[in-house]
Amino acid sequence: MTRPVVCAALGIEARALAHGGPPVAKVHAEARRYAARGDLVALIGHAGHEEVEGTLGEAPRSTVLVQTPADAAEITRRFPDARGPHTDDICSATTNRERAVTHVAREADLVLVVGSANSSDSRRLVEVAEQAGAPALLIDGPADVPLDRLRDARTVGVTGGASAPPAVLDAVVAALRGLGPADLAERAVTVETTEFTLPKEVRP
Repeated sequence: MTRPVVCAALGIEARALAHGGPPVAKVHAEARRYAARGDLVALIGHAGHEEVEGTLGEAPRSTVLVQTPADAAEITRRFPDARGPHTDDICSATTNRERAVTHVAREADLVLVVGSANSSDSRRLVEVAEQAGAPALLIDGPADVPLDRLRDARTVGVTGGASAPPAVLDAVVAALRGLGPADLAERAVTVETTEFTLPKEVRP
C-alpha cells in the first residue's frame, strides 16, 4: 500500500512577503489620487470585504464597486475610454498561489484552501483548483479538515490565501500527517522577490 502524499502549494519561495499592508496602502493612495484629479474609480471586488470597504472609504463619492462581469461591461459601455490598472497592480502573492494551486490540483485528489470565507483570493483559489480538475474546500484551520473526504484521497493539496498565517497552514499539514504516515511534497512555482516599503505609520 502506497503512503498518502500531502502536497503543499506554497506558490512562493518568500524572500520578502507582505500580507496585505503595503499593497493595500498603495491601492488606497491611488484611489485618492485618481479621485482628486476628477476621475471615476471603478473598484473590482466584493461588497463587505474589509479591504474593499476600506478602499471605498478613501474616496466614496468618486468610487463605484464592480462585482461582476456585467458590472464591468456596463462601465466600459458607459465609459469607452476607461483605462485598466497597470499589470504590476495585481497582487503577486495571489497570482503566484493561483499558479501553484493549479500545479498541485493536477496531481491531487482533494485540495484544501486555508482562508476565511470573506477572503476573495481564498475563494478564488478554490475555483482555480476545481477548474484544474480537483475537488476543493475552503477551511479556516486544522479543526475543519474534512475527515470524511480524506478516505478516498491519496494525494491532498494544501494552500492558503495571501493573508492566511503560515502557522495555520503548517498546523493543517501537521493535522493531515497526524492521521497516519504520509509523505510531504512542497511545490513552489516561482521566487517572489518583491519588497515593499513599510507604511510611514509603522516605520522605526
